Amino acid sequence: MTDLPGRENDPNDNPFAMFGNPEQIAAAMRQFADMLSAPPSSGPVNWDMAKNIARHAVVAEGDPSVMEGERRQILDALSLADLWLNEATTLPSGVDTPEAWSRSEWIEKTVPVWQKLCDPIAARMVETMGGTLGSAGLPAEAQSMAGPLMGMLKQMGGMMVGSQIGQALGSLAREVVGSTDIGLPLSGTAALLPGGIASFSEGLELPSEEIRLYLALRESAHQRLFKHVPWLRAHLLGAVEEYAKGITVDVSALEEQLRGLDVNNPEQLQQALSGGALLKPEETERQKAALARLETMLALVEGWVATVVDKAAGGKLPSAAALAETVRRRRATGGPAERTFGTLVGLELRPRRLREAAALWAALEEARGLDGRDAVWGHPDLMPRAEDLDDPASFVSGGVQFDLSTLEQGEKDTRDDTGDDTGEGPEDTGDGK
Repeated sequence: MTDLPGRENDPNDNPFAMFGNPEQIAAAMRQFADMLSAPPSSGPVNWDMAKNIARHAVVAEGDPSVMEGERRQILDALSLADLWLNEATTLPSGVDTPEAWSRSEWIEKTVPVWQKLCDPIAARMVETMGGTLGSAGLPAEAQSMAGPLMGMLKQMGGMMVGSQIGQALGSLAREVVGSTDIGLPLSGTAALLPGGIASFSEGLELPSEEIRLYLALRESAHQRLFKHVPWLRAHLLGAVEEYAKGITVDVSALEEQLRGLDVNNPEQLQQALSGGALLKPEETERQKAALARLETMLALVEGWVATVVDKAAGGKLPSAAALAETVRRRRATGGPAERTFGTLVGLELRPRRLREAAALWAALEEARGLDGRDAVWGHPDLMPRAEDLDDPASFVSGGVQFDLSTLEQGEKDTRDDTGDDTGEGPEDTGDGK
């Protein structure tokens, strides 16, 4: 019957055709089931659902377990890389128990940090969406009586945000090579992904051992920085939280999107649940300032890592220059960091900032040596600011060589003078200003 003209979509051939694609319906039902199974105290995002979506995304593309031979290669590369870094930085080793991960393991092990990053933003998004969904479908006199309904609508908002986060993490997991690709401390463990290294290596006519060792150098350098600069983690995550405090949502655009949503159309539901225009926040001046601080700090982290890795690999790794250029191109064309932050927090790293940050660290090393270069990480007030990236020579030659003990004593004296035992003293923005 189906080979006759005009009979391809005849409901008599498939009595369930009128309900849409069965796979799409099943996917939508799974997501609704995940939403309803989330306990009320689980926060603004259904993270179990987000993890499931992310894992389904990587499994669909193939995510084999790490073989013992691959694991041994990864551990050897990280150990050798850590040894080489001893000659390139004064910061001690950050590699304690190196690991090799599959993509699914990367998702599982980094979700706790993603939760800290995304929950503040998601909470504001869900609150706004819940109110908009409720007010859009109820008369004014009924809204005050709709407490339980509003709770469910907020759950639906959390489901939408969780779906977006899950898809973003699934996409990112297919590209990352380690635990530090995006410049944030996603894990306290140095780890590389054999699958990610294989994807990174595609099209590169370079020895696989050198590629693996170069990526191990980058992973190990990041770990030294995150483990031995105690204020850095809170500074980076705090900038994201500051962004969340100023978040707003274009309510009129959200209402327009919801009015056109057909709940009986699985494909349209799937598109809505993936985020898109529904979850794009408006930018405010407060957000822009927080993002500028975060962008500068991420550029300084990446620039320092690039400088240290170049020094460690010099004369030992023949393909180091080619691999460094590959990493820079990856950044310039929109690598994992740009896409993930673009989806989750609206941040895009500018490659120009990364190059300028690397030039600043190189200039510091030339002027002050390794000790002087790495000592700048000793306190956030010593760190370069955005304007210093534009003029690194002035930062290198114009700054006073701070004595950290004097700086800390000055802070103590200020607290003593103001009686600031309640946290109500002068505000510390944490941006070095």
